[in-house]
Amino acid sequence: MTMTIKLARVDNRLLHGQIATVWTKTVQPNRILVVSDAVAQDQLRKVLITQAAPAEAKANVITLAKMAQIYQDARFDGFQPIILTETVAEMADLAAQGVDLAATGVNIGNLAYTAGKVMLTPSVAADAADVAAAQRLEAAGVAVYTQTVPTDRKQAFLKLAAKKGLS
Repeated sequence: MTMTIKLARVDNRLLHGQIATVWTKTVQPNRILVVSDAVAQDQLRKVLITQAAPAEAKANVITLAKMAQIYQDARFDGFQPIILTETVAEMADLAAQGVDLAATGVNIGNLAYTAGKVMLTPSVAADAADVAAAQRLEAAGVAVYTQTVPTDRKQAFLKLAAKKGLS
């Protein structure tokens, strides 16, 4: 058996109010795992993220390798986490390392606009690298969708990207 992932979300803001309030109440995790090699090395960001966690779900910041390791470790079977990454590529890397995201799919909640990206929704901007990572996930049987909050309808990420000329 392995841990039961409640939500796998790409959000460049990582753990913030929307996650701490709306999403945790909806999916009811017992843990929030921020998975980022960069953030795991940044003590200030780690402290800020763990302090932003709601009382019902402790937050941890771990590397991608650590996430792949604990996912396979029976001692963590009781975890029912929200998994947060900053990029689609990080989520695709987790799937490639054996983290099964097929049951939940990958929610693209927020990707900030930067030069070279195209707005797909009011909160999601993507480029060719994001599309390639989403294609890797889809090829592994993982649905990739955009959804800012639980009350929004899910939209297929790759269909939105194709409509904007990214594919």
